[in-house]
Amino acid sequence: MPAVSATHEVTNQVPPLVGHDPIAGDAALREACLRYADEAALASLTELGALAGSEQAREWGRLADEHRPVLRTHDRYGHRVDEVEFHPAWHELMRAAFAHGLAGAPWAAADAGDRHAHVRRAVGYLGWTQVEAGHGCPVTMTYAAVPALRAAPELAARYGPGLTGTGYAPGLTDPAAKPGLVAGMGMTEKQGGSDVRSNTTRAVAGTDGTYALTGHKWFTSAPMSDLFLVLAQLDEGLSCFLVPRVLPDGSRNVFRLQRLKDKLGDRANASAEVEFDGTTGWLVGDPGRGVPTIIEMVNATRLDCVVGSAATVRAALTQALHHARHRRAFGAPLADQPLMQHVLADLAVESEAATALAVRLAAAVDAGETAFLRLAGAAAKFLVCKRTPTAVAEALEVLGGNGYVEESGLPRLYRQAPLNSIWEGSGNVIALDVLRALGRTSESLAAVTAEIELARGADRRFDAAVQRLAAELGDPAPLPVRARRVAGLLALCLQGSLLLRHAPAEVADAFCASRLGGDWGTVLGTLPAGVPAARLVARSTVTAV
Repeated sequence: MPAVSATHEVTNQVPPLVGHDPIAGDAALREACLRYADEAALASLTELGALAGSEQAREWGRLADEHRPVLRTHDRYGHRVDEVEFHPAWHELMRAAFAHGLAGAPWAAADAGDRHAHVRRAVGYLGWTQVEAGHGCPVTMTYAAVPALRAAPELAARYGPGLTGTGYAPGLTDPAAKPGLVAGMGMTEKQGGSDVRSNTTRAVAGTDGTYALTGHKWFTSAPMSDLFLVLAQLDEGLSCFLVPRVLPDGSRNVFRLQRLKDKLGDRANASAEVEFDGTTGWLVGDPGRGVPTIIEMVNATRLDCVVGSAATVRAALTQALHHARHRRAFGAPLADQPLMQHVLADLAVESEAATALAVRLAAAVDAGETAFLRLAGAAAKFLVCKRTPTAVAEALEVLGGNGYVEESGLPRLYRQAPLNSIWEGSGNVIALDVLRALGRTSESLAAVTAEIELARGADRRFDAAVQRLAAELGDPAPLPVRARRVAGLLALCLQGSLLLRHAPAEVADAFCASRLGGDWGTVLGTLPAGVPAARLVARSTVTAV
């Protein structure tokens, strides 16, 4: 046998990133959980954190992403089946998410007296979806469907126990026989997109309390879900309907899958074009009030857009930190190189600010702070989701060419990064919704202002930013063209307030100096001189717990 060439000796490559705990081992996330919940909530996520950092979960994420869903419109005999086939790894990810209460379970827990159900769930979601983000979509929609469905008490009584269950059973069968149900939503159509009032899908009332829906939905995520909330037109206007895949008599509803979307990211999850042709649905809420009804679901998905984007940034940062600690260049570990420390420290500040705001929003759900959520949720979605691609790209660059290849996992994160900003509508749509939240009621602005004011006087740069925000809001010039400025500054002030009150002084100082004080370059890695970069990096390093 010929000797192995010396050129194939592998040195200076990092070990696999396994054996860490992305929940309890993340200082910012752990502290946020304890701040708004308690030790019991954090302890209840121990098993999930260990699984999320395991080699097994990492492999599930890789396999689910590499083996895309496959559309099966007909069986071998020519019967229409309209099914999507997923890799077994997808089902393992879904099973774990449901079992650990990341879907609809918090609503039942809160009803039973758990005051921290939504914080616990958000912390677990932020840690778990770092494994693979695509399956988070049906998990999120199941979570979000519960409050919307409560507008129809009879339907909530029929399907609510399944939606709040912790079991997962793939396949189209009688919903009543399942240990847990998965929900989806169908809002957009090809002629309107985010302009849902231009929808042309029609609903016609039957004689038995049901409606027959006819039309075409352009983006329907997770089409193998058990039931969907969709929008369709009645004479009274756009209305909301519940559409199950399997009807109460056990027969399949008309739900024709035309094709699956070939997407940039979110590849493990299927998104389909769906045709309704006399499809059976039940009215949810009042006729002509479809948007206000389904907005309950949309607001809950906004929370997860922020939490999920924070998870994506955190996953990318963890990869970058791991690589920098184990990779040597120019005679020293990358993590000890001063310029690299500033890049990692800046990413760490970005991640902690996103995490702090995400968990604060979840705490508002627990506390019933609807006025705060209406404005803070929209502003947070705008800024955190919009910043995610930039942060992931910088983390990828830390790994250099090693980060550009699929095996590193960074390309998957990079493809995923823009998704949450697009969900429900582009940045412009969300920024304009911030203006609607500001103008429709003074309660939302008062609630958010009160949160920001809690840090007034703690930092001059923060105080100056709050004054700029007040000036923007008081400017008589037309607001729509400044909607992005207002939304972004509002979210930054919220993040600054949270970090000044709850984060270590070096984190808050770096945030205020850069994001609020303007002592920052045009790219990440340009924090002011004198920032204790090494301490920021050390704080953000995820550990095994």
